[in-house]
Amino acid sequence: MRLKSCAVWFSIVMLALAVAPYSHAIPPFSRQYGTSCSTCHIDFPKLNDFGKAFKDAGFKFPKGDEDFIKIPPVMLGAPAQKEMFPKVIYPGTIPGIPQIGLRFNTFFQVYSRNRNSLTPPQPDGTTGATFTPRTDFQPGLFSIFTAGNFGDGIAFWVDDDFSVGGANSNGGLGDGYLKFVDIGRLLKLPKDSLSLRVGQFEVDLPFSQARTWNLSGWDIYDEANFGAVGGLGASGVNNVGGVNNAFAFSSPGQGVELSGGHTYGGYHYSLAVINQNTGGTTAPGSNVSPATGFTFSDSNFKDIYGRFQYRFNLEKDAASRNDIQAAGATGPRDHTYLQVGTYYFYGRSVQRIQGESSVLTAREPFYRTGGDFSFNYRTFNLFGLYMYGHDKDSILNAGGTAFVAGGPAHFNGGFLEADYLALPWLMTIMRYDRVQSTADFLASNNLNGNYFQPASATRNRITPGVQFLIHANIKASFEYQIRPPQAFTGGTTAPEQRTNQAVAGLEWVY
Repeated sequence: MRLKSCAVWFSIVMLALAVAPYSHAIPPFSRQYGTSCSTCHIDFPKLNDFGKAFKDAGFKFPKGDEDFIKIPPVMLGAPAQKEMFPKVIYPGTIPGIPQIGLRFNTFFQVYSRNRNSLTPPQPDGTTGATFTPRTDFQPGLFSIFTAGNFGDGIAFWVDDDFSVGGANSNGGLGDGYLKFVDIGRLLKLPKDSLSLRVGQFEVDLPFSQARTWNLSGWDIYDEANFGAVGGLGASGVNNVGGVNNAFAFSSPGQGVELSGGHTYGGYHYSLAVINQNTGGTTAPGSNVSPATGFTFSDSNFKDIYGRFQYRFNLEKDAASRNDIQAAGATGPRDHTYLQVGTYYFYGRSVQRIQGESSVLTAREPFYRTGGDFSFNYRTFNLFGLYMYGHDKDSILNAGGTAFVAGGPAHFNGGFLEADYLALPWLMTIMRYDRVQSTADFLASNNLNGNYFQPASATRNRITPGVQFLIHANIKASFEYQIRPPQAFTGGTTAPEQRTNQAVAGLEWVY
């Protein structure tokens, strides 16, 4: 099936959107407050300013929550017990209805004709293996989630992916945590200056990968790092070792997080201490027998992540400048603002190699750092992120008796994206992803005895897209991923690879 077929399929979806009636969605918070998903979301799961304030407040309306909630919570004890504490159990609440929601999405994707194999034509005229299929329907994610508030600023969230990719593929816990909002009040600190989150969670990224509204994730968040494997030592003997750090920002962490401020205005900070997530393997070398290598987490060391951002409110309307949302002719809207931030992650991967007579261990520090910005004007949002990754790279010496320092493994890159809400139910997207990694030079491909190496360490992707809300809880999306040709060197014939891809998706939440 050609790309033309995808266009026909997508046109049918657009026609369905044009005739679909409007209605309100009913996921958990909509049921609890009797409101539409669009109260908190621009284009789910992308949050507007009110949605950010709702999340910051521990999944409660930031002002006058008791006046807006339609299904009152169930009291776990009499309110008078608060005055009798600590002689009695401090009373709390649970939501008045089960806060259960469902999420499902499915995709249709088409690869362009110029998606080539890296295997060149063989002497007998045959071609190497090709990528198949060129078109396919792909079940995506089926997830069940629950979230809410237990009273006194104690929020909870759990989302569990039952199936990822269809055919009962293994899912797993996404986020699962308790958040104690504004515990700084117990220490007489300024309001909202200190909160505590405990459990498994995505670290406080400038833009969430776990709840991205794009069909594809930002490339830099999935970037792992590895160094020289099987490189040459000073004596010309093959070395083994080399960092193979599988850590990526798209993976959740387990630990604790302190945070404060607001994500919808002014300052915001977070500091997290989490378990390591650096699993990977290293290839054995020829000078150690038996030679097996592996990397994993060091239970005696925890990773550290910190973030700080500040948002400047550029709203001209003085009457609404200090409100959570600005006033508009058609109702509330996001303020005009400029947000700038920075982040830093420090960890340590562990590499162990079985040598001739002992197990050799190297603990290799790594860090990820960068900056980000977001500019918003009414319904136009321009934002981006830059990241630099650096890993210490240890390899075995020529005799295989100890680790020695190799050249560091590093990468950099980021993304720039523009979202424009042309209509309340129609959002257009244009984004640019770029990753530049030394690993691209170090990883050769051995296909039918031919070794190929990328001629450039840079990978680029341009992705225009459009998203439609059929209802407030049903969304159709389309994006076309344009990847400039990437040339390879080595072997008998140096091929060129280009993997353009068209993707259409349909998603609903309940």
